[in-house]
Amino acid sequence: MIEVTNIEDWGLGLKKNLVIAGPCSAETPEQITQIANEMNDSFVPNIFRAGIWKPRTRPGNFEGIGKEGLSWMEIVREKLNIPITVEVANAKHVEEALAAGIEILWIGARTTVNPFSVQEICDSLKGVDIPVMVKNPINPDLALWKGALERLNKAGITKLAAIHRGFSSSIKTKYRNTPEWGYAVRLKEELPDLPIICDPSHIGGKRDLIHEVSQQAYNLGLDGLMVETHHDPDNAWSDAKQQVTPARLKEIINSLVLRESITKRPELMNELERLRESVDTIDAQILDLLAQRFEQIEAIGDYKRQNNLTVFQQDRWETVTNNRVEMGKGKNMSESFMRAFLDAIHTESLKKQESRIKLADKVSV
Repeated sequence: MIEVTNIEDWGLGLKKNLVIAGPCSAETPEQITQIANEMNDSFVPNIFRAGIWKPRTRPGNFEGIGKEGLSWMEIVREKLNIPITVEVANAKHVEEALAAGIEILWIGARTTVNPFSVQEICDSLKGVDIPVMVKNPINPDLALWKGALERLNKAGITKLAAIHRGFSSSIKTKYRNTPEWGYAVRLKEELPDLPIICDPSHIGGKRDLIHEVSQQAYNLGLDGLMVETHHDPDNAWSDAKQQVTPARLKEIINSLVLRESITKRPELMNELERLRESVDTIDAQILDLLAQRFEQIEAIGDYKRQNNLTVFQQDRWETVTNNRVEMGKGKNMSESFMRAFLDAIHTESLKKQESRIKLADKVSV
């Protein structure tokens, strides 16, 4: 278990349900000035974010303005009087950000995936009392995400938060990075005191999805949002499609429904427990049915061995999959869920049939 300091105790006047906003990249002093002015007129976030160094997949793309952009953050402090956060990927970035008085650092997804880079940042932060937020690694790997937080903790950093920005996938969906909400939930289960911020801009990849993803994050009890915000999103130098104007950010935030923990509404506990007990009963029935199904699967395995048949029967599997997916759709279950559910059952069924065959072969010998 890592040691975590509450957001309220970071010394920056912050609290949960944070809104972190600002451009994907700091481009010019004029751009920063315009964004700050429009935020002042519409919605002032709790923290201002700006990309100073931008890790790009291929050379030649805009890789951030660099150290020069750090001095432009004084414009934000003067106009909005809120803390600044920037991404750091190595010790030099940390040194320059600290020298510029940056109040909060974050480690990006491309850095989290590399323990060597994370450790370099940790070594440069020893003895420094500063909040650090850690984005999940590009690929779904809870150990890497948690490991980065543990490394920072060992370096003496307790003002910690995680940023859920979704995961890269070879499967095309409507998202730029698939949410895989289960990883954020599991991190919350393992580190219950750790604030988790959602980055709907990187999950959605399109500004039209930011509201939807943000609401999903709040429905799950996440602790805030990081939304890329630009005064002229269509002409942004990086990630133009996923940025919104300060005015649109205000609309999004004002339309979100915040959810409360049951600990704050004890009067609702009795009814919630009754509903949960119903779910528990249904789960027990499902498990009983699954056990019966696997008994039949083992009988099928015995029959296949007796008649020298292969365990995997392609035609049967395709028929079952197509049929069950359609049945699931008819009961308001998504195709993606049904396929994942069927794959899990099929994998276990094959194992049980193979086990029956191996056991019978061993006995016959």
